Parts: sequence; structure tokens; C-alpha cells
Amino acid sequence: MTDATRNDTTAAGDVVDVDLPGDAFDALLAAADTLEPDAVVRFEGGTLAADDDGYVLETGGDRRPGLGDRELHEALADHAAAVTDWYLFERVVGEFGPRRAFLRWLEDADGLPVARRYAALADGVVREWGQLRVTATVTDRGERRYEVRHVDDAGVAHEDLTAHDDPREAREIVTLDADGRYRPLKTAPTLRTGWVFPELGPREAYETVETVYPATVANWYREREGELDVDHWRETMARQSGIYGVVETWDRGEGHEHVNWVAETCCADSQCLKRREWEYDADTDLDVDGGDGVFPCREPCSLVVSAARKWTRLESEPERTYEFELTPSEKEQLEALIDAVADGRIDEIREADVYKGANRYRTRFLRAKRFDGDGNLCGVPTDPDGDDAGDGE
Repeated sequence: MTDATRNDTTAAGDVVDVDLPGDAFDALLAAADTLEPDAVVRFEGGTLAADDDGYVLETGGDRRPGLGDRELHEALADHAAAVTDWYLFERVVGEFGPRRAFLRWLEDADGLPVARRYAALADGVVREWGQLRVTATVTDRGERRYEVRHVDDAGVAHEDLTAHDDPREAREIVTLDADGRYRPLKTAPTLRTGWVFPELGPREAYETVETVYPATVANWYREREGELDVDHWRETMARQSGIYGVVETWDRGEGHEHVNWVAETCCADSQCLKRREWEYDADTDLDVDGGDGVFPCREPCSLVVSAARKWTRLESEPERTYEFELTPSEKEQLEALIDAVADGRIDEIREADVYKGANRYRTRFLRAKRFDGDGNLCGVPTDPDGDDAGDGE
């Protein structure tokens, strides 16, 4: 998980001047006025209570009873940062849960005192969430503002990016990749660049992140709370029905090697930003690393299930042995071509790079030399009586 980026020159005693806005002060009074007897409202560095003689403020061991509204406001002016911080999380953000935990994580609210945080927020505290770069700042009234952009646009000026202010507009951003292709997996590392949400409030910032990466904050929060419910491969496949029910029968090979192949194919960091937490079953781990993503993956996703169905059908075909005539360089070229396609590096290979195996002209030359008129790789099966037809897909 990416640590928050702060101004390293911030000293422990640094304080950012913050006004005490009326809404924060009124909310604190309302909270004190509705307390049960002997209860207090707590904010960092102090408490507030109400009795028949007025308000009772305690800060740093100093107890001041019998305060009226004006006197209390003046006394709290020196603690404006702590009061506005209380107001933000208790009243603006509200209930305990994923949203509150995420917004507090953005500024390390559980790890730093208010004065240090406000000093850091004045310069901007940066966190990364997948391919998102979220910068949190504070106004002179203690209000939070959040900027959300692509991590690759970190140094790009606002005027060079398309600005948005409605979290719902993120739906269009996540639909297609930079080449205009549909993104079936929202956590794939293919989020396009060129946009920014320059000034969001707390709720809007959370909604924007959730629109880009649905349910990731909720699952991250459940994991933090020790409540992440994981559905492993066998549980998930047992739920499949109809055309997907065939996947449940795919349970061959020592060490469940087929599921290892699926995880290696679909769940690597280069293909998905989630960190895979599901295994073969609760008692059997897979041999493939789950990745380093910030947010956990609690079950095989629909893309994995769909791909597994296809591979189940392909793996049902009997194996045959073929003989091909290839030069050593052509064999190495086929290996390089498969690697380039699997790793998504085809577009990086220029037309002039004819020395690379996946070069387009070099590949076309291999096809011209080794493919027959029907577009088939010229090979001879060693068991000519067998069925040489695949599934045609």
C-alpha cells in the first residue's frame, strides 16, 4: 500500500492557522447539548460538556466551566484545527465504515496528530489507489478538498487535462482504454490518462474512487477489520450453472495445476490491480503469487469464470503430437511472438525492429514461408487417423 507523501520539512510543532467556521462550532454545541449526564464530546486535545451553568471546556488539563456561546467560541479559537477535524469526520463524513476509513487513510488521520496533518495537508498529501493519484488538501476553514487524476498525469498542468466535477462522469472515463477498446475488467491496469477531478469534497472524492474501482474500498475496509469473506475457486465453481457449470468438472492434474494456470494468466499484477486472496479451497493454496495490489480480490471474477469455461472446453481435447520443420531461429521467433502477445508488448515493437521475433514484417515472412494456402501452419500429425479439428474458436 502506498504511503502518504508529505512535506518532509514539517516539524512536530508546526501549526496551520485555521478559522473556526460557524457550522463546525454549531455542530459541536448541538452535540454537547444532546449529551447524556456526565458524558462529553471529545476532540483532539480537549472535551466539551454542558450543564445548567453553561458549557464546560477542558483542554490540556485546564477546566473552564460556565462558558456562554461567545466565550466558548473565543476559547475554541485556539483549537480550531481540532474542532474542524472533529466536524469533518463526525458530521460531514458521518458513520463509521468504508468511506470514513478511506478518507482518514488518505491523510493518515489514525497515525498523525491534527497539527501535523494540517501542516502536511496545506502542501497536499498524496496517496495512490491503483492507477489513481488522490491529493488531499485543507482550506483555511478546515474543509477538505481532493484532486483525483491518473498517476501518469502527476506532473501535468490542469489546463492540459479534461476537468470534471461530477463523480458520475468517471463512468465514461473507465469504459474505454486509450485505444478506444472496451475495458471488461475495471481493475485492469488500462485506465486511460488525460483527465482530472480538480476539487472534490469528501463524499464526491469517495464516489469517484468507487466509480473507477467498484467495491474496492469496501473490500479493503473489510480486510482491515478482519471481516473479508473469501470465496475460493471450488466454492465459486460449485455455484456455476448452465453453460458455466462445465467449469466445475475441470478438476484434473496433480496440485490443481489448471487453476494455477488460470491464476497465472489472469491474476498477475500486469493484468489486474487486485491482490488475489482466493485459493483453490480453504485448505489448499495455489502455487502462484497473489500480487501486490492495494485492494484484495475475494473471489474469482466473472472474467476468470468465463475464461475458465473456454479453457475447460479446450483442455477436453485429446493431445496429439505434430512434426514441424523449423529453423532454430524460427522456433525462438515463435517463443518471442507468444511472449509479446501474452505480455501486451506488440505495440511497442516498431516496424523497423526486424531483429525482434514479434516484429510484424518478420512475422509475415514466417507466415509466408510456413503456412499453407488455407492459413494453416504446415505440420504433420504423427497419428494421422486422429481427429485434427479444434473447436473452431
